[in-house]
Amino acid sequence: MADGAVHAAKAADGATTVAADRLRSFIERVERLEEEKAAIAGDVKEVFGEAKGEGYDTKTLRQVIRLRKMDRAERQEREALLSLYLAALGEA
Repeated sequence: MADGAVHAAKAADGATTVAADRLRSFIERVERLEEEKAAIAGDVKEVFGEAKGEGYDTKTLRQVIRLRKMDRAERQEREALLSLYLAALGEA
């Protein structure tokens, strides 16, 4: 009986080690990705800085990028609603 308890304890320790190793793996992967994300964000900031240095409006560039991410139908729907709302307010 004591032999079975020792075996169970060793199995539990092994499972704990495996779980801890797997957890550590997840955490390290996320940390690496966060570092990559920060580096990419820095690169994007540099590109916007270059564009601004050449006279481009960065707010408008960001808006163009956001619009290009949308599919055509969604973009047309948003533009139609915007026109409708502006017309309702007498701004169009």
